[in-house]
Amino acid sequence: MVPEFDVIVDDHPPGWLDEIGLGRETMAESFSHAVLCALTPFGHTAGKAGARAVDLNVFHASGWGYHTPSGPDASLPPLNAAGRFLPSYETALDATLCILAALYGRETTGTGDFIDVSTQAVLTSRLDYVLGQMIAGDMDVLQERTALDLGGPSGIFACADGYVFLWLSDASHWRALRGLMADPAWMDGFPADWLSLHATPERVAECRARLGEWLAGFKRDDLAELAQKAGLQAVPVNTPADLHHSQQYQSREFFARLDHPVIGGASYPTVPYRLSRTPARFDLPAPALGQDTERLMPRTELSGNPPRKRRSASVSGPANGGPLAGVRVVELTRVWAGPFAGKLLAFLGAEVIRIESLDSLDASRAYGVNGLDVSAGFRAVNPQKLSAQINLKHQEGRDLLLRLLGESDVFIENLRPGITGRLGLGYEAVRAVNPQIVYTAMSVYGSSGPLSYQTGYAPCFVAGGGVSGLVGYEGRKPSGMNIRYGDSTFGAAAAVGTMAALLHRRRHGEGQFVDVSAAETMSTMIGDVLLDFARAGADRDRSGSGHPDMAPHGAYPCGDREWISIATPDDVSWAALAALTGDPELKAPRFATLGGRREHSGELDERLSAWTRTQAPADLPARLQHAGICAAKSQNTIDVCADARLWDHGLFRVVDETGGQTRPIVGPSWRSAREASVTRGAPALGEHNAYVFGDVLGLSEAEQGRLAERGILR
Repeated sequence: MVPEFDVIVDDHPPGWLDEIGLGRETMAESFSHAVLCALTPFGHTAGKAGARAVDLNVFHASGWGYHTPSGPDASLPPLNAAGRFLPSYETALDATLCILAALYGRETTGTGDFIDVSTQAVLTSRLDYVLGQMIAGDMDVLQERTALDLGGPSGIFACADGYVFLWLSDASHWRALRGLMADPAWMDGFPADWLSLHATPERVAECRARLGEWLAGFKRDDLAELAQKAGLQAVPVNTPADLHHSQQYQSREFFARLDHPVIGGASYPTVPYRLSRTPARFDLPAPALGQDTERLMPRTELSGNPPRKRRSASVSGPANGGPLAGVRVVELTRVWAGPFAGKLLAFLGAEVIRIESLDSLDASRAYGVNGLDVSAGFRAVNPQKLSAQINLKHQEGRDLLLRLLGESDVFIENLRPGITGRLGLGYEAVRAVNPQIVYTAMSVYGSSGPLSYQTGYAPCFVAGGGVSGLVGYEGRKPSGMNIRYGDSTFGAAAAVGTMAALLHRRRHGEGQFVDVSAAETMSTMIGDVLLDFARAGADRDRSGSGHPDMAPHGAYPCGDREWISIATPDDVSWAALAALTGDPELKAPRFATLGGRREHSGELDERLSAWTRTQAPADLPARLQHAGICAAKSQNTIDVCADARLWDHGLFRVVDETGGQTRPIVGPSWRSAREASVTRGAPALGEHNAYVFGDVLGLSEAEQGRLAERGILR
């Protein structure tokens, strides 16, 4: 039946496809039309090494586990991700993006692709803003569990009816907070710029204590509304129940009601993007085992009008190759999430043009540097892109951008809600000059609904989307995942939504509006928890790294601040672990079954920790793997930057920068047969003006000069 299918997705260990006659070479020779996507914990290049791994192990091998939560208590173990399957959901985002891109490329070539996606590489790539600076030598690479922290008083606080996340990072936030709190006397002892320059541990501790006292009297939603109106970013730490009852989610129909013949009716979480012409459909529940075995699924041939002719994308020089070769993306984005979406499309071969202006700089380009072209954070998130300067404060500048969008395929923006409309660059305005444009708008809650006006940073939409409240130690308040989590996942979801619309455009010649919600993106990362609530009606308690279907399942100390993640998915692997420890008590009948191990989980963890403390962390993971046990070191930033599996997989690349230097970057999480070249670093400000305004828009040098004299171009 293989010839009847377009895509094969496989998550068996490396080598399994070869054993059944569907390996990469066989597929390329006999089924060249098909896209084969292989999902493995550490990639095909790793072979069977580390093949015994569940999501917990890969989360820790990627660096996220060791550094979760932020501001950790050193006496407590690192935590797992929210829910049961977050690493798998993250992997699915990148796999879906690559599959859609491969199908797009097949429309031209007629041939499929082999895509190798490593879960470890996917998760590590989500740290690119920080890790890109580390591997380039611009940020310290440390063993400390606080290596990814931001410091400052931002965090989760108790309110009268739950918890709220409050973000504070600069002088404008401090001014807004003073106004909201009616200028209390205790604030007089804090310099106006203390959040940026003078955030001592003593000041942070006092500020958090004062905030805790003040916030305790508010209801979460009331505080969020007051804070947003004052210019602060505060959001409720939502639970699954909150999300199911959310007016915002109901207005956007995030949940779909489906009836299953076994479990009955339930509200299923859907997708975080709304496509105006081809919205996602959810009308079938998960299938029963083998229900469609005897029913063939005939292939549907799609046809339509090809996109209108235009000046094709190509940098005065080199074509990038890859499945998106010839696609032009214009990016009006800031900081991390929006640029990450463009970065992924660039890694697939698209020509991505950043629109920038000296009068309105991306904070990541200007932050903490003595030159706009040497910002480490900007260079980490924007490789393989072009930069053109247009002053959008002038109508002529906005008209010029509209002309460029008329020659483009995709427009991505993540400005504050309403700004593009006020600039005359909203979807309808852009659609008027290019009906086939794919217009992707990124915002915290999406472009519709009662909360669509609100803004926030990554920890805000992680809290609002239900992730933060699930992460924490048993019996304690939520601690959330590492504060760096969220932006890149949001960017990946935006890239997927964009790619779905782009494939539809390729087949039917029809553009559309893609509305992406950051909070909903986070909710899709805990889809299992949301469905559990829909079925059982009870919120899940925080349980450290506990798992309903595995015990042990967590991080265990190895001495010298080292930790190892261990999981036993079945009684057989548990018996192997108990034998390896040599502890006769762990072989007792009370631990022989999952139910018994969960009932006695406290004692189990204590005994297992006592054993792991006596083991050498360097060889313990391999010994456990050899015995058939899922295990991986909980890697710190030093480990991740030096991880041979990540280098062999190609996650870390070396690119050429303006000026002739080279620089390591965090590259794509995938390898493929039709791979785009990734060779260029982040652009200098306005570096590609001549190409964009001359080659693409056809402006003469004299015209460009006149526009520059009037401050339209730079």
